[in-house]
Amino acid sequence: MTDWDVYLVTQGSLSKERSTREIVQAAIDGGVGVVQLREKDMSARERYELGLDLREMTREADVPLIVNDRVDIAGAIDADGVHLGDADLPIEVARESLGEDAIVGRSVSFVEDAREAQRAGADYLGVGAIYATGSKDDIDEEEYAIGLDRLESIVEAVDIPVVGIGGVDASNAGDVAAAGADGVAVITAITGAADPESATRRLGAAVQAGRTDG
Repeated sequence: MTDWDVYLVTQGSLSKERSTREIVQAAIDGGVGVVQLREKDMSARERYELGLDLREMTREADVPLIVNDRVDIAGAIDADGVHLGDADLPIEVARESLGEDAIVGRSVSFVEDAREAQRAGADYLGVGAIYATGSKDDIDEEEYAIGLDRLESIVEAVDIPVVGIGGVDASNAGDVAAAGADGVAVITAITGAADPESATRRLGAAVQAGRTDG
């Protein structure tokens, strides 16, 4: 059973000159539950080669490896699944390509989109941005933040795991969990931390505390 508490989304450009391999290993040591290969700045070849290394690391640690957007790369590196956005292939197509056992996630921000993703066969939802975030520079961050009330509405509308993403760190991860999310997905809260292993542990502790409070 997948541990959704802390879900790392990789991005080397936000890792303070440390390699993604270093960050992922530290997160694994800190108890991360899921790793997503993002790396928007890399070519497909570079992402594939990095993915092969991360596949070996995560398999040894029994941590699921998900690939952002690219169904072809997910298949090529034998990843556990893929995470899809609005501009990516439909869930059904990804499922057909990767197989019934693949983990297929979907990004959503609205209740009806969440319901539609579940109907289409998504295994989990990445919901956000919960708070303003600096990882997407092509949107109005404040306007994009959906907040905890809508997160709670989405959680209540579906029967699949929900992971809150966007501006989440150890100071607010508990609130996301208290709103009903099964975990939190982060980039800079781990990749930009002085000690990524400790940051991962703090996030996990915050989620567990929030779940108890919620």
